[in-house]
Amino acid sequence: MAEPVLGILTLYLNDAKQLEEKNVYRRMIIEGSRIGLDVFVFTPMDVHSSKELIHALVYDPASGKWSRKWRAFPGMIYDRCRIQRSHRFQQLLQFRAKYNHLTFLNRPLRNKHTVHQTFAQKSRFRQHLPETLLYQSSADLVRMLKFAPLVYVKPINGTGGRGILRIERLRDQKGMYDIQGRRQSRQIIAPRKVSLARLESIVRQWCAGGRFIVQQGIPLRLPGGRVHDYRMLVQKNGQGIWELTGMAGRVGAARSVTSNLHGGGHAVRAEKLLKEWLGSEERVDKVMKTAEKLGLEAAAYLEDSFGALCELALDLAIDREGRIYVLEVNPKPAREVFARIGDSATYRKALVRPLEYAMWVHKNKSVPAGAKTTEE
Repeated sequence: MAEPVLGILTLYLNDAKQLEEKNVYRRMIIEGSRIGLDVFVFTPMDVHSSKELIHALVYDPASGKWSRKWRAFPGMIYDRCRIQRSHRFQQLLQFRAKYNHLTFLNRPLRNKHTVHQTFAQKSRFRQHLPETLLYQSSADLVRMLKFAPLVYVKPINGTGGRGILRIERLRDQKGMYDIQGRRQSRQIIAPRKVSLARLESIVRQWCAGGRFIVQQGIPLRLPGGRVHDYRMLVQKNGQGIWELTGMAGRVGAARSVTSNLHGGGHAVRAEKLLKEWLGSEERVDKVMKTAEKLGLEAAAYLEDSFGALCELALDLAIDREGRIYVLEVNPKPAREVFARIGDSATYRKALVRPLEYAMWVHKNKSVPAGAKTTEE
């Protein structure tokens, strides 16, 4: 009997056909071969639609070399494509529409605002949501600043901490605000103090030509002044059941408004960071259990709402009282946070679980729910 085949669908970063996660894919191909799963990598650009063949990237564990081979369409597709502003992303949308009938382990989620609204429909999740508005005019910014002394302006589809502004109402200077941020290039914008009129002008220019949300900020500065949050990865296991894979803390670079690793942040074991933040082991244990339950229920709910998923990363803010807030949900999560804290077992589990889930899908002839595939 032929081995089941999994195609990892990704996007080239540029026209030189560079791949961001090539080493991750190499590891997944090696792990796949150990459990009897044939894995290759491809992009929409590699599809020869008239021949129904793919000029795939294959890796040979024996020789340690990558090569190209013409392959038939895989029995299952694991979608790792992140949003790009490029013609390659348009090719992806066309591919998803044309081959919607194929078995995808995971489907795209919606933008940050739609996901927030979807969560807000359920009372179970409302207590874990920061107040969030779609930015349409300065009135939305002013409204949020009246409600919250700390506010973030974020691109509706942004990733990696790009294009974010942090705005704080100054207690000791009436009518003045501290503003800092990170450009699309991830370059840090140094803090400065501005009036409300100047702030409105800056935010208007910042949001011109794009779609942004205005979100209540949760105070997350550590005693040294750096911001922190927590990355929790939940995945389906080899029985098709959602499970917590792991959770790690992230501490931002100096002067950064985000904790993203790509933006210069560093990873810390979640228990260690939470102990420093909350004080007692008892509070840490309670928060970890609450976070796990929240993550598993959130994943199941979003899958019911948007279609097949096999993994999700939730970025969590935890305040001094131990209240948990879902800042963002990422359906195409990186795993490196676990490697960065030296937890090689969790890092390997994070790579292997989608493969084990693919084997379960194959054996059960289970086609995950299709649903909508448009990414806004």
